[in-house]
Amino acid sequence: MRVGYLTMAPLGKALMVAGLILAVLGAALWGFGPAWMLGRLPGDIYVRRGHFTFYFPLTTAIVISIVLTLLAAVLRR
Repeated sequence: MRVGYLTMAPLGKALMVAGLILAVLGAALWGFGPAWMLGRLPGDIYVRRGHFTFYFPLTTAIVISIVLTLLAAVLRR
């Protein structure tokens, strides 16, 4: 029983850190999201015709992907 505990400890710590990061990021986006203008960057696709609206945040997705990739690289070290 003790061996299982020791092997799960790093996973538990990693999940706690990931949860805290997600909570802080979620709170920041909730509180400051409109001020950051995420989702309204040049390169985001927005089409409006009559009663039809299509929105695809291409540039926003790329920026978020780059930020998460850099964050993962820093956390791996």
